[in-house]
Amino acid sequence: MEIKDAIAKAKQNNQIAFNFLLDTFWNDVYAFQLKRIENENDAEDITIQTFSKAFDKISTFDECYKFKTWLITISKNIHIDLVRKEKNKPKRLSKDDDTNALQVLDESPSPEDKLITEQNLAKLLRDIKKLKPHYQEVINLRYFQELSYKEISEQLNEPMNNIKVKLLRAKKLLSEIIQKNNEI
Repeated sequence: MEIKDAIAKAKQNNQIAFNFLLDTFWNDVYAFQLKRIENENDAEDITIQTFSKAFDKISTFDECYKFKTWLITISKNIHIDLVRKEKNKPKRLSKDDDTNALQVLDESPSPEDKLITEQNLAKLLRDIKKLKPHYQEVINLRYFQELSYKEISEQLNEPMNNIKVKLLRAKKLLSEIIQKNNEI
């Protein structure tokens, strides 16, 4: 499959074209991020976010540009946004003017926070159960059992890129379910 053909088919929501583009450009985007942030897990997460955003917005891609350049630009912008968010987080230590001692903020959750977290988790689990079983399985393995993509790939006996695409789709579908529930 040619890249131009794959892009045209992806614009028509063809899953094989999405897989082809992911397989073709995954290493380029991942290597770009790994060189920038020097952390494999973060580079992988940003790469997944990049493809998710690119596939959601593929209809806006202009064929005058190279697809790889478009992906790298999206990836760079995601990384910049994450760095900005990190800079805007409140400082964890505050200085006491009277004693010049540093005090550590108590970040342990209050009973109310624990209750809210439990309620949100129960709601999330209900939403996850609305997904097809194979999507439930990859979400469970990745986020609740905290397995790596490689471990999930071995456990399910599927290629790692299939696992990444499945997880990408599962997160997108779960996001849509959550948004629908919030609209009600």
